[in-house]
Amino acid sequence: MKKSVRQSKIEQLISQYSIATQEELMNQLKRAGTSATQATISRDIREMQIVKSADGNGKLRYTIFKTGNKSEEARLYSTIYDVVTNITRVEFMNIIRTLPSDGNMLAAIIDDLGLKEVAGTLAGHDTIFVISPTTNVARDFNKKLMEYVNQELYVNKE
Repeated sequence: MKKSVRQSKIEQLISQYSIATQEELMNQLKRAGTSATQATISRDIREMQIVKSADGNGKLRYTIFKTGNKSEEARLYSTIYDVVTNITRVEFMNIIRTLPSDGNMLAAIIDDLGLKEVAGTLAGHDTIFVISPTTNVARDFNKKLMEYVNQELYVNKE
């Protein structure tokens, strides 16, 4: 099956069903007549910018990360202001604490921007590790992040 067809089916399934794991997604794909390996599904999730977020009942489920009309950078500033509760720098890393269920979404935004200050991220439910190339770069990035947390002037609330 072509990647575009499979990814279209994945988008349809996660919109239609509450799917929270790759295994659940793989099973739903099978029921829909599409087979894919776990590695393929993992690649699709990354390429399609699928993240976990809480639904109306507080249950985590896959959703497709979409930026809407805001620029990526404006979305970063707004999201930092809205969801970050604490930032701690440890050597070349910034540990960002978010509201529950917002870690993956914020990490996806950071990753998509391709910032020179970010060598990589590791995200969970409410914590993100942002790894920088050096301690000095991490320190500068920390200052930048703290400005967004503390100053509403960076937020574009549209």
